[in-house]
Amino acid sequence: NFWEMGDTGPCGPCSEIHYDMRPEAEVKATIGSELVNKDHPQVIEIWNNVFIQFNRKTDGSLEGLPAKHVDTGMGFERLVRAIQNKTSNYDTDIFTPLIHFIEDHSNKKYGIDAKTDVAMRVLADHVRAVAFAIGDGQLPSNNGAGYVIRRILRRAVRYAYTFLDIKVPFFHKLVPVLADQFQGVFNELYQQKDFVARVVLEEEISFLRTLENGLKRLDQIIELQQSKTIEGKIVFELYDTFGFPVDLTALIARENGFEIDEKGFEQEMNIQKERSRKAASTETGDWTVINDDEPTFYGYDTVETTAQIIKYRKVKDRNREFYQIVLDNTPFYAESGGQVGDKGYIEANGNKIAVLDSKKENDLLYILTEKLPNKPEILFNCSVAKETRQLTANNHSATHLLQAALRQVLGDHVQQKGSLVNAELLRFDFAHFAKMTEEEIVKVENIVNQKIQAHIPKEEERNVPIDQAIKKGATALFGEKYGDNVRVISFDSVFSIELCGGTHVKNTSEIGLFKIISESSVAAGVRRIEAVTSSRALEFLNQKAETLDKASELLKSPKDILKSLQELLEERNILSKKLEVYQNESLSKLREDLFDKVQDKNGLHFLAESVHVPSVDALKNLAFQLRSKYPVNLYCVLGTVVNDKPQLAVILSDNLVASKGLNATEIVRNLAKEIEGGGGGQPFFATAGGKKASGIKKALELAQEAFQ
Repeated sequence: NFWEMGDTGPCGPCSEIHYDMRPEAEVKATIGSELVNKDHPQVIEIWNNVFIQFNRKTDGSLEGLPAKHVDTGMGFERLVRAIQNKTSNYDTDIFTPLIHFIEDHSNKKYGIDAKTDVAMRVLADHVRAVAFAIGDGQLPSNNGAGYVIRRILRRAVRYAYTFLDIKVPFFHKLVPVLADQFQGVFNELYQQKDFVARVVLEEEISFLRTLENGLKRLDQIIELQQSKTIEGKIVFELYDTFGFPVDLTALIARENGFEIDEKGFEQEMNIQKERSRKAASTETGDWTVINDDEPTFYGYDTVETTAQIIKYRKVKDRNREFYQIVLDNTPFYAESGGQVGDKGYIEANGNKIAVLDSKKENDLLYILTEKLPNKPEILFNCSVAKETRQLTANNHSATHLLQAALRQVLGDHVQQKGSLVNAELLRFDFAHFAKMTEEEIVKVENIVNQKIQAHIPKEEERNVPIDQAIKKGATALFGEKYGDNVRVISFDSVFSIELCGGTHVKNTSEIGLFKIISESSVAAGVRRIEAVTSSRALEFLNQKAETLDKASELLKSPKDILKSLQELLEERNILSKKLEVYQNESLSKLREDLFDKVQDKNGLHFLAESVHVPSVDALKNLAFQLRSKYPVNLYCVLGTVVNDKPQLAVILSDNLVASKGLNATEIVRNLAKEIEGGGGGQPFFATAGGKKASGIKKALELAQEAFQ
């Protein structure tokens, strides 16, 4: 056989090992080799050894790789299944502890009903993917890899909800079972099982709430449905807005005598996929190789080098063209471990080319430029943007001090869950279950600034065996991939010692000043701190001082500014309450006046009137009060101007919507043309806003004409 990862990239011939688990009689009837790769449930592939020796280029041709190896991929679960002679992976002791736990807590037995069996298998399988990913630092989110985790988790919750009749959060309870099972195998999960379970619980609570809302929305759709087929757009709305799986929509529809437009749903899905594909499309050309040298990074020791280009290629991303250039001696730090890549320039013979970014792909360091040098084969002077590099180093070193301070103040459970380090600020995500108090924030800030003022020199060790570094107490950072030998950065080894490939200050005093500007939540059990250092911290404090000075000036420079502000707020609250009483009295009188203006024509209660109200909410309340007064046969159009912007509201009695086919949304959209605006709502109530206040009069006249 021949294996390849895609249209381009490493590939090569492979040898597959398959195992025939059928009964002897079936084996005699049909030889196993005839069933290989035919999706037979008992003739399964357990191993694949790929001899990686080629690179597939964009033109389809194969070129030999300079370094060849065997990529051996064994299916662990399948191998265990063969050893234990089971008919399914889920019957092996890899999954049975989880399935037994689900049985005990769902009051359902495994092996009796196919639907409940599938649900239990889904839960047992999906908790592994979700828990290991979260334990490894990937949190559920709305995009990228985080969205994959969220979809897997929601799929499991839906199976429990639908087929196991579990309507409360349950999936998170499987995490400790899995963690105990993998203790000594994947200790990272065992050490973080409480954190992982908390993240899963929050996701469950959120989705169960969404699931319930989706069910209510589907009930409304079925109730109003005139055709026996629910449109694909509606099915997609349930999927996209509520995270509602299409198979669940189809199941509920069938229970109510309906079906779904699966082709229409697929069309909507394809439109979204195509939109996403276009937004993220990147075309990469083949490398043009100038020489076979290996790139070396000198950026820890210098920000300037002379270098030659080893190879380059063109990349097209979102209709812009760039060049990826690999240098033999590069001072540019490639984006990694949360730290952004260096910028700067390369120059030769007066030809100066800006370096837009520096990145790393499969350990290959390259710079990103918009131009290609006229003569790529000559020697270039390379220079990193020094001020940006220094500010970034300040923030990276401060991040190390911050993590150590957090562990000192909050406890050893604090673990990094993500970071961003650039010249402007540092952002640090960490495991912690509660909002930090003001006192805790001040303590952390003070500890970091004390370490800055202590002039602690950086201690750096390179090529340290990773086992030795861990024994010394070095902390590994989220997102980093470590080899056998690592770089260790210490600022007072008792206080802060970490494995890190980033750039740092030589002495903590270079950081100058550290200031936390925000502390917030990013996910269940994950907090985020944003902070600034050096000149950015000084700018932040100066802005705060300037704001305080201006506030003091506005308050006529009181001795106690906080007391003056408090008195001002109390006075404002008193006036707001008085104003509210006045507005309510005014609206009450307005309501009575409108009651008197309602016209009775042809058995209908009609009103088209311009009113003066303080807000859009007041306009809505007024409309609903009229509807309460006239619950049958009401046709009402109100217009007003709020903050110089025209507003329209249309409200109808339910019987006019049902029997006459009237629709408030259609009516208000037609009238909104007169105020150069638009709007929408429900069949019985809709609003519109616009830009042309003088058009309200014409809109109300049109309403009168339409009614007559």
